[in-house]
Amino acid sequence: MLGFLKNPVVVTVKINMNLVALTAMGLISRLWGLSYPRAVVFDEVYYGQFVSLYMKRIFFVDDSGPPFGHMLLALGGYLGGFDGNFLWNRIGAEYSMNVPVWSLRLLPALAGALCVPLAYQILVELQFSHCAALGAALLILLENSLITQSRFMLLESILIFFILLAVLSYLKFYNLQRHRSFSGSWWFWLLLTGVACSCAVGVKYMGLFTYMLLLTIAGLHFWHMIGDQNLSNVSLMCHFLARGLALIIIPMAVYLSFFYVHLTLLYRSGPHDQIMTSAFQASLEGGLARITQGQPLEVAYGSQITLRNVLGKPMQCWLHSHTNTYPIRYENGRGSSHQQQVTCYPFKDVNNWWIVKDPGMQQLVVSNPPRPVRHGHIVQLVHGITTRYLNTHDVAAPLSPHSQEVSCYIDYNISMPAQNLWRVEIVNRESDTDVWKTILSEVRFVHVNTSAVLKASGLSGASLPEWGYRQLEVVGEKLSKGYHQSMVWNVEEHRYGKSQEQKEREVELHSPTQMDISKNLSFMAKFTELQWKILTLKNEDTEHKYSSSALDWITMDTNIAYWLHPTSGAQIHLLGNVVTWASANVAALLYTCLSLWYLVRRRRKIYDIPEDTWQLWVSAGGICVGGWAVNYLPFFLMEKTLFLYHYLPALTFQILLIPIVLQHLGNHLCRSLLLKSMFSALTVAWFSSVYLVYRTFSPVTYGEPSLSVTELKDLRWKDSWNILIRKQ
Repeated sequence: MLGFLKNPVVVTVKINMNLVALTAMGLISRLWGLSYPRAVVFDEVYYGQFVSLYMKRIFFVDDSGPPFGHMLLALGGYLGGFDGNFLWNRIGAEYSMNVPVWSLRLLPALAGALCVPLAYQILVELQFSHCAALGAALLILLENSLITQSRFMLLESILIFFILLAVLSYLKFYNLQRHRSFSGSWWFWLLLTGVACSCAVGVKYMGLFTYMLLLTIAGLHFWHMIGDQNLSNVSLMCHFLARGLALIIIPMAVYLSFFYVHLTLLYRSGPHDQIMTSAFQASLEGGLARITQGQPLEVAYGSQITLRNVLGKPMQCWLHSHTNTYPIRYENGRGSSHQQQVTCYPFKDVNNWWIVKDPGMQQLVVSNPPRPVRHGHIVQLVHGITTRYLNTHDVAAPLSPHSQEVSCYIDYNISMPAQNLWRVEIVNRESDTDVWKTILSEVRFVHVNTSAVLKASGLSGASLPEWGYRQLEVVGEKLSKGYHQSMVWNVEEHRYGKSQEQKEREVELHSPTQMDISKNLSFMAKFTELQWKILTLKNEDTEHKYSSSALDWITMDTNIAYWLHPTSGAQIHLLGNVVTWASANVAALLYTCLSLWYLVRRRRKIYDIPEDTWQLWVSAGGICVGGWAVNYLPFFLMEKTLFLYHYLPALTFQILLIPIVLQHLGNHLCRSLLLKSMFSALTVAWFSSVYLVYRTFSPVTYGEPSLSVTELKDLRWKDSWNILIRKQ
């Protein structure tokens, strides 16, 4: 029974020393001197602000993309004990001692280092030789631009890592497909593909390009499986469901989890709150929550309210009035009603308060029990301080002559009767009997007499002149002109009015609310709003000194100066390895020409290479050329400020193509022994030049040693490169 003890337990481990060596070299190239320079480098000034906000748990919105990449950078700060106290206001500013520079830069550097062995593994899984795989890894290792981008608190190296991990995982899954379907390793690599794709998208939306590429490739592979008569219908359905679960459902769940963690961590109010809805702001600790906590939930007749426009951009504003009237005649000669001005005011003010009145009753207080206002009810809105009624009529608005003027009605005893009835329409209602709710309900006010909708037109146009105190115009807009968010309002501050007398009411309007009703948004509601803001909120794109066009990237006609030492000539630039970039372009051109040649010849039933070689060639092109195309071509359609680092994911795929083309040329076009020997010698010479260029530009990749003026001028290989030279 114990016979198995007669023999020793033996564990055999196979270690790929190529992978070990490449990983070690990758770590050395990216981690060496990581804390240098101890100063803010280029976009660290941008991402560092978000890291500080994470450390302080303060909510923010970044329109550049999802939060996962920011959270990874913040994780580095957390592991280093960063307290978030640093003023990120200037590139080149020296870091204070409380900033853990090495820790903040660690995760991008690790991601960049691991891209080296990932490149090796991808070519192995594409069924190319270990020599070609080694060449691809070394090209990634010696690419100056990838080294520079991975050594600072930036996101591109993390994005490229997850992109390559997703590609490798899918290739491993696909290669297991033929013999080990539904095995543990098969499921592992399939699930890892989905998770890695989700992580890539979660770092930057550029990751979506590679995700769509892999979904397309997976779809093509499944299409071929449908034609396999050896697979039953049940088996095909299981394969389809497995791919749907791993490549669509799980990535969506993982993507949602990024936002869940993001919103859980950032629970405090901050400077970015104002672009969110009142409901979102009220869910954060501090800020609006301190004002709105304890407000009554249901708006009733007699309620005292402030109305915030839902659009919230370019600034938030509240429905407002004051004692001043519209001028009798405007500068262009048009006349007005000369009634009390109604505007949208971008600051909190006592003149933002309005009272919801029942047109059939005179009282301006809430009855007991309160009578809630519902969708479709007719109301009058009484300005709290001046007690005049919100009104609109067939008079042209001051800045928008095709829209109606909105005013607070003054009776001048002329033939201009009051038209102050408004129908409440709850836009986000669940039923036609919904109650108008504080913060949660988004409402339109439709004028009963003219069917015009109350609109903050000033959010999309100019502000009023001096007579309107530069406040934003409010108009009555015809529904026929279409729906716009500037027509939607929500109650932000709310109390139940108790004072019928005007003097007592004015005191009441200045006092805080006391009632205790909680208004918490669900996670999905907060996610939906935040996701929409990220996708639609765009800062004004301004021309940057180092911005470039997508055409400049292929030939590297541009560079970016990341950092300059305050006294010496030491500097860091985003500059690629010229030989590698040129070789990548040549490889892509050769691949395209050879593929077209083979296709034409195959159409004529002439087969220059074996079928299995052709399939490998096509598969490699789908990954490498496809990866380059989907990560590069979309930039021609984007209206945003572009920089050289946007090209790095596409470049990475193009670099992987170089050894693939070289192996193909050596194996199938160099047929004689002499040609093979010459080709090998040329390849060695070419690779030596790659290393030589890497060494030449290392001083501006790592920032040291400091170079003299003459040495810096010698590095300016192109007139379009901006190498910084101090005036003597």
